Amino acid sequence: MAMEWITAMDKRPCDRNLRDVELISCRLRRVEPLCRLPSSALQQLAMCGFYEDLEKGVTLFRAGEQGRFWYAVLGGSLEVRYHASDADAKAPVTLCTLGVGATFGESILHDLPRDSTVVTKTTCELLRVEQQDFRLIWEKNKELINDIITTCKLKNGFGSGVSPVASSPTKRPLSPDHPNPALPISESPSPAMNRMGRALRTLLLADSSSCLKDRKVAGKLIRKCAPGTELVDWLLNLSPIVHTRAQAAGMWQALLEEGVLSHVNKEQPFKDKCFLYRFRVDEDSATSSYSTSEDINTANEHIRESISALLQRGPDATLRMILRKPSHERTPEELELIFEELLHITALSHLSTSIKRELSSIIVFESHAQAGTILFNQGDEGRSWYILLKGSVDVVIHGKGTVATLKNGDDFGKLALINDAPRAATIVLKENNCHLLRVDKEHFNRILRDVEANTLRLQEHGKDVLVLERVAKQRGQHSAFKYTVMSGTPSKILEHLLETRLGNQVSSLDPFLDDFLLTNMVFMPVIQLVDELANYFHCDVNDAAQTPEDREYIINFKKRVIQFMHKWVLVARHTALDEPCVCDFIEEMALEVEANPELSEETSNIHNLLTQKARYQEDRKQNSAQKWKLPPNGQPVCLFSGNTTSSRNTMHPDDDIIFRVYCADHTYCTLRFPLHTTAEIIKACAAEKLQLNRGAEDLVLVEVKSNGERAVFKDNDVSIPTGLSLNGRLFVTVKDHVDAVTPLPEQEGPTEGIDIDLEILSTKDLAFYITIYDWDLFWVVHEYELLYRTFGRHHFGKITANLDVFLRRFNELQYWIVTDIVSASSMSKRVGLLRKFIKLAAYCKEYNNLNAFFAIVMGLSNMAVSRLTQTWDKIPSKFRKLFQEFEALIDPSRNHRAYRVYVGKLQPPLIPFMPLLLKDMTFAHEGNKTSLDGLVNFEKMHMMAQTMRTMRYCRSRTINHFIGLDPPSPKSEGDARSYICCLRAIDNQRVLTAMSQKLEPTRKV
Repeated sequence: MAMEWITAMDKRPCDRNLRDVELISCRLRRVEPLCRLPSSALQQLAMCGFYEDLEKGVTLFRAGEQGRFWYAVLGGSLEVRYHASDADAKAPVTLCTLGVGATFGESILHDLPRDSTVVTKTTCELLRVEQQDFRLIWEKNKELINDIITTCKLKNGFGSGVSPVASSPTKRPLSPDHPNPALPISESPSPAMNRMGRALRTLLLADSSSCLKDRKVAGKLIRKCAPGTELVDWLLNLSPIVHTRAQAAGMWQALLEEGVLSHVNKEQPFKDKCFLYRFRVDEDSATSSYSTSEDINTANEHIRESISALLQRGPDATLRMILRKPSHERTPEELELIFEELLHITALSHLSTSIKRELSSIIVFESHAQAGTILFNQGDEGRSWYILLKGSVDVVIHGKGTVATLKNGDDFGKLALINDAPRAATIVLKENNCHLLRVDKEHFNRILRDVEANTLRLQEHGKDVLVLERVAKQRGQHSAFKYTVMSGTPSKILEHLLETRLGNQVSSLDPFLDDFLLTNMVFMPVIQLVDELANYFHCDVNDAAQTPEDREYIINFKKRVIQFMHKWVLVARHTALDEPCVCDFIEEMALEVEANPELSEETSNIHNLLTQKARYQEDRKQNSAQKWKLPPNGQPVCLFSGNTTSSRNTMHPDDDIIFRVYCADHTYCTLRFPLHTTAEIIKACAAEKLQLNRGAEDLVLVEVKSNGERAVFKDNDVSIPTGLSLNGRLFVTVKDHVDAVTPLPEQEGPTEGIDIDLEILSTKDLAFYITIYDWDLFWVVHEYELLYRTFGRHHFGKITANLDVFLRRFNELQYWIVTDIVSASSMSKRVGLLRKFIKLAAYCKEYNNLNAFFAIVMGLSNMAVSRLTQTWDKIPSKFRKLFQEFEALIDPSRNHRAYRVYVGKLQPPLIPFMPLLLKDMTFAHEGNKTSLDGLVNFEKMHMMAQTMRTMRYCRSRTINHFIGLDPPSPKSEGDARSYICCLRAIDNQRVLTAMSQKLEPTRKV
């Protein structure tokens, strides 16, 4: 047992567990005067301290050096020596000897240089604490630590100890006080949180086996307290919507950060441990009260609402708690959670991934309760960079007053850190309870230095052409490559890829090649890419005299070009083979491989390429005359002659589509054009057929939605008919008369669909056929369509028709749910539909059809449905609880954290929530520049490729491999298939709300 504390101390601070901390604390308690420190301070020393076992004669530090550590002597002795400044002094003078219990090195509190040299006199055991950690401990225990330091100094014949900070002539520490995660973030709880806390406390006290009871701790009676573990257990048993211990702990932390609950000694945030917690009302025994039967009834009435609200607040409260913890206390899982949050903060979007990872360990959350608080003054030293999460601040300059108001997402204070200049303005909080993230100067500068040290820049003609960054080794991962690409010219990125990521150097863990294949069309058009590859492949044409080394190099490069083409065609599929230059280059390579025995190793890859090309050409030949139609009454796009195959066909750019274009008087013409036809051509042809007698420059093509909104198309836009909203119509009109265009009367009604009684269809069968239908739509969407839609189809001249149809399906499902419910005039039918749709959502979730699951739950959450309280009150409680679980899963807080965690545990095949993938693409695009100093920002390409890989992963197995998807009985197959392909839906929210009002009029108060 005696050596266990050393084993615990030898671990890195981030790897120590609670038992390690307790073992180290017990050892420190045996050392006088450290035993005088409170348990919390000893635990902090145990958590962040390092063990030193030194031989005799080791110099710890010399006079004049800048201090970095504070020490306490656990065993052995040391000499404190003074070196005279004059040159005649032959030997240092020993001022004193430090024994067990002595402490030294406190000059780090004021950033003063060492005033003496310390050398070990015997073999020594020391506790070493880093400057930042010691400052935090000292701030919380100033008097005790000053007393210990003073006693040590007096004992050894020195001055009167540490001077108060106020009288110290030295500069301030760079880092402000670290926030305490055990304390509330607001001065007083909000009424809503008070109400939630009161309900939980009431039910806890009413429970006969309640964990909330009086306890005697260290000889002191603590009223109505309970261990964290028992509070978590009780909450899990209280509500079925609380599924995990982490969720329950987050809910209690939400109460703690508001001050409703607290640790009995106010030393711990909420932990699922044996620490004791109590409610605020019980801190003063004089005001502590027991619950009446009326209180219990009131609590039972509000508890469901309270649990649901706390469940939503819990994840944010947990994140804030982690952000208030010292760096060394954050676990790898917590660091990853912070990193994921930082990815979605706009103010940090310009920073590289490696910098965000570094920031996740040191960024701090702080809150300020009172409006009018001055964060810093103009002229102050710049000590921190701030990001505003909640609230607003005024920027005030002397002589000018308030020059700006910053709001959520804005950042300030960075320039003073970068330029090492005084603050240029005063920052005053404009609202109560402002929340901020803070990065302190010392950490900010260290991160910038580290990143620059790990960056390699390749230059040509004095300009950067490739910027690489050293790959940080992640725990449990190994990469064969030392550097990853940050930015570069397109040609240099391709050259680096061919040299380092092909041949025998391919690694499944390195995403660089895949990133390039998924995003190259953004910065390198296909024709340019093929030209570059051809140059590398034919680099020996004009080189008559080649050494064997040169020949080997050329052959290896040819092989790498073939491998690149093989992988590109596998990733891009028909979108690469649509380009004639790609097919021609494949033929060139095939002829070269056939004629050159040195390339025989690549025969297999060439054969695969030729097979892919032949299949593509056969498929295009079979579907060359594909003709689609956009039906006039809101039905989805379908093949003109009906789909004779069992699955959905891919829509190609040269496929024809038949659709209507209206003019202001609601007359129309029917047009037939390829899908890649631009809006300019469509409007010109429509104007001619409708005899508008106006020049094309005076006309616009516009979509008019059912609610009257209008969206004008750009002349170079493509995929026009497939991009219309659920009940939208296409109009051509004069530019100046766009506001005069009105929806067709039938647009306010439902889209045309099959009228069938849902009760005759099994809910599980319905979910099965919805999933099969949705999978077919999802399967034909190419990953590249995400890029085309994000950057703009007109930039590439490419269509997004398959993605458009799949996104329309989401809205169709969502509004079908709402339309069916508000169209049911009888209460019993509405109740039956609510139950059926909740079960339908459950089956879709079971079938991994998360796109349909979201659509159904969002339909049930629509205002027109959620306001039908009389209807909701009549469905069984188990359905209401199930629906609450579904709402928690689609909760958008913290960037849909609940959904992301859930979907991360699923195996393919699955149909993801497509609008979220598009949101991720849009955020990566709008938050990061495509070009940095003339170079391609490849970090942005990596972020976008990650989202595209998610889509690919979802389809890495076909729907036939899904074990849980058993085909239903065939008797209702025809009705079900026909019904789910064309659903009746009203997408005008005003109309839906009016229908809902007729069913259950708003009660007058």
